[in-house]
Amino acid sequence: MSRRRFARRAASPGALAAAAFLVTVAAVRNPARREEPGAEASLAAPDVGLELVVSGLGAITAITNAGDERLFVTSQEGRVWIVSGGAVRPTPFLDIRDLVLDGGERGLLSTAFHPNYSENGFFFVYYTNGAGNIEIARFHRSADPNQADPASRIVLLTIPHPNFGNHNGGQLQFGPDGYLYAGTGDGGSGGDPPCNAQSDEVLLGKILRIDVDQNVNSPPFYGIPPDNPFAAPGGPRDEIWAKGVRNPWRFSFDRLTGDLWIGDVGQGSREEIDFQPSGSHGGENYGWKVMEGTLCDGASACPSGTPPCNSPLFVRPTYEYTHDEGCSVTGGYVYRGTRVPSLAGRFLYGDYCSGRLWANGERLVPTASQLSSFGEDLQGELYVGTQDGRLQRFFDRAAPVPTVTPTAGRVVVPLPRRVPTPRAIERD
Repeated sequence: MSRRRFARRAASPGALAAAAFLVTVAAVRNPARREEPGAEASLAAPDVGLELVVSGLGAITAITNAGDERLFVTSQEGRVWIVSGGAVRPTPFLDIRDLVLDGGERGLLSTAFHPNYSENGFFFVYYTNGAGNIEIARFHRSADPNQADPASRIVLLTIPHPNFGNHNGGQLQFGPDGYLYAGTGDGGSGGDPPCNAQSDEVLLGKILRIDVDQNVNSPPFYGIPPDNPFAAPGGPRDEIWAKGVRNPWRFSFDRLTGDLWIGDVGQGSREEIDFQPSGSHGGENYGWKVMEGTLCDGASACPSGTPPCNSPLFVRPTYEYTHDEGCSVTGGYVYRGTRVPSLAGRFLYGDYCSGRLWANGERLVPTASQLSSFGEDLQGELYVGTQDGRLQRFFDRAAPVPTVTPTAGRVVVPLPRRVPTPRAIERD
């Protein structure tokens, strides 16, 4: 690949080396969150490492499971590989390179298996097609459980994308409600020129939610959940679940609580982690492009009625960091496995440019250069994937510590050091 996935200019090596710790500088309380005062401060720092599982998979964009012991690893070029028993099967599970426009931030970006995959054999992929538009399609496995049927493709959604190669979003994941969620980017360029993320008339800059168990055998091959917040008969915005995101590259649901955690890639100053509690009815507005994290950015070209900066109508990030710590956030998971007790109940995420990793806003010791994705296996163990094709798994170096759930409502930025002037690092 000639360009990095996020096509960003990273902070200088000196700045990255200097930023060795995080300091909590503000508490933003979300009344919908479950609070456990003092829990975060009482925990010892997790002593964890990363162990290599396999390498040579190409640029990894997604890691998931199909409800069994296998891992399915998606590569940007257009193939899905099976990793089983610590080895890669020689033949890909799926190969749709002829359908995928690969390069920069484009490519095959995610794979999600239907909750009833063992019975119906359906799985879904998110990719950029030959025209550069976003496409969400359904496939079926073949008679061989380790092989998909490439002829079974059914296109559910084609979302027009402007003539920019960046901000394609890319995450697909089934929620605890059984609906399929998708994260779309704002359409690219810098600064979201048409303010797509705040417009209810387009599907860009959004979290979408659809019912793939409706219209299974007839167009459009999906339906609209009746409680989607903007649903109206025949309306252009029926699929929207939440808005105001810039490039929600990776998001995940907590398998224990059902909470949604979103890693939204920032512009010139801040990277953010957003949160939606499991009891949400949708409709959250995470602020872009009016706000970049907790900073004011701009509202030019936004629809009338768009809230102003710092409006209480915007959901503020749970965690954020400046570009002294990295330049492109990769959202992860709340750890619910058993091999690493010191991570129990903590939300993990990292940065593509610096490779730094955090758990509930606290820096971890290991790094993962070119960090492109996190993934979860059947038992809840966590993996990271990199753009240079390494699949790694977390392991615990220390004695177990008590299990806790994440402490919410903290915005974390590195101090003391210079905070870049907004737009000083332009993100194409």
